Amino acid sequence: MEACVCGTPCLSRGMIASALLSVTALVAQERPLPDQERFLRDVRTRLQTDSTLQSGYIYVETRREQKVDGRGQVEQESVKVYESYPGLPGEDRWDRLISENGRPRAASDLDKELRNRQKKAEAMVLEATDQPAKQQARQQREDAMRRREFDAMLDDLFLVYNIRMERRELLDGHGTIMFSLTPRREAKPRTREGSQMRAFAVRAWISESDRELVRVDAEAIDTLSMGFGLLARLHKGATLSFLRTKVNDEVWLPSRVSYSGSARVGLVAVLRRIGVSEFSGYRKFSVDTSTTYLPPTP
Repeated sequence: MEACVCGTPCLSRGMIASALLSVTALVAQERPLPDQERFLRDVRTRLQTDSTLQSGYIYVETRREQKVDGRGQVEQESVKVYESYPGLPGEDRWDRLISENGRPRAASDLDKELRNRQKKAEAMVLEATDQPAKQQARQQREDAMRRREFDAMLDDLFLVYNIRMERRELLDGHGTIMFSLTPRREAKPRTREGSQMRAFAVRAWISESDRELVRVDAEAIDTLSMGFGLLARLHKGATLSFLRTKVNDEVWLPSRVSYSGSARVGLVAVLRRIGVSEFSGYRKFSVDTSTTYLPPTP
């Protein structure tokens, strides 16, 4: 308690703020949750892959990975920092390694990579100028194929999981609704991703105002076999987490991805890894007729 000017005890500002937050949270919980079916229908219309969302941006990605032993002790750690640029037509993103374990790469090597990249981009610009209709048609086919594959995966997501709207929660001051997703054992998905979903229990936080995915936490509740169990087996207990943040108050983009778990690779090797990728420095990508690439600002 603090003393008022009159000498009597009064509540501190911190206590008042805490009380107001508690009341606000209680009122939010008492408000009826929105209709789940309609809410999820709105969410689905906005869902896009992270690669699609990031396609118009340059950013910095910091990847940290730890190799751990059977007792959870760190044996080896790697930290790599990349500048990531949108891919050229028909290609994945271009990730340029700029430092590893705190050691920056030589400026001459970075400049050489950038010059080679620019030459390739200029050649593609000339090709697109000579055959614009052909380039446009190819891009449209690729976009349509990716959308069909993504839609099929979403169909499987709603087929595989029993989805339940749980409660409202604040994430970094933003109002979200948390959902639990429990796999249905009898589900028969059609895609490879759908089959993998059955091994994971999931919690998802969705922005109530934007209907955008903010966070996903997944845990393997079964061992997941890949390549008929001969190539790799991800062990039960592995965790994955995806976090997004609203950039420039206009779009939700990945800010952090983390994973932890062990997997058997081949017949005998067991890998135990903890990893985190953090995304920062987002800025919109633009390229003029000379295809000049500019590095992201720190």
